[in-house]
Amino acid sequence: MAEEKKAPIGVWTTIKPFVNGGTSGMLATCVIQPIDMIKVRIQLGQGSAASVTTTMLKNEGFGAFYKGLSAGLLRQATYTTARLGSFKMLTAKASEANDGKPLPLYQKALCGLTAGAIGATVGSPADLALIRMQADNTLPLAQRRNYTNAFHALYRISADEGVLALWKGCGPTVVRAMALNMGMLASYDQSAEYMRDNLGLGETSTVVGASAVSGLCAAACSLPFDFVKTQIQKMQPDAQGKYPYTGSLDCAMKTLKAGGPLKFYTGFPVYCVRIAPHVMMTWIFLNQITKFQKTIGL
Repeated sequence: MAEEKKAPIGVWTTIKPFVNGGTSGMLATCVIQPIDMIKVRIQLGQGSAASVTTTMLKNEGFGAFYKGLSAGLLRQATYTTARLGSFKMLTAKASEANDGKPLPLYQKALCGLTAGAIGATVGSPADLALIRMQADNTLPLAQRRNYTNAFHALYRISADEGVLALWKGCGPTVVRAMALNMGMLASYDQSAEYMRDNLGLGETSTVVGASAVSGLCAAACSLPFDFVKTQIQKMQPDAQGKYPYTGSLDCAMKTLKAGGPLKFYTGFPVYCVRIAPHVMMTWIFLNQITKFQKTIGL
């Protein structure tokens, strides 16, 4: 009987990093969704942050800022659950191999790269649905897809374009996620260790400071890949059925030729404002969820 009671604890210990990661990401998304919507509109060439915000409020109403929220939450429930859970498991295994010693930065970076690839592969369908729902109102009326929610978008994409179309743009999505998570996950752990052990900061200051560093690194590493990913996922064929880009590399080369390297950083201030707070709140929510679980014995 004693062994039977221990089994659920072992299961919870295994799934806990995944549950906590997904929950913290979903809570952060509820706060950040309006900024994410503005970022996508800027990347689609609709103007500055101020003009996009004014136009959306005037023409579409406040609810437009939360268009695609269901897809955003589904994305966090898949992508963030997988990446944060995988990162915790990978770093735990690596720490065991290092006899419990702190991991060097390159090992944390490798764990972040791997966790990002896993999370992006799992979350790519929801990410595609999110991008399409956010971009839908920018299309001519005849070309709008009019998805009602994330699950409707996934169903329509599967029915109209085939199941494999759910992973359209998966290549750049995975590469972008690897870059983002290398910056986000490795820098957070490294910064937290430095602030706690070298600067002697308390728990709250360490979490907030390390989260800020993590958000900045994530934004700087991932925006070029995010720009290419967005262009690939929202592209539509012309009258002859030809797409503007044959793939992510073609998109990157044409963008570089047309606008130079800085073109990839279109909307960087808004992107940074969106990514950094989301990363910070994800870590802060994760810290609070973990503290609460400890107080109730989970």
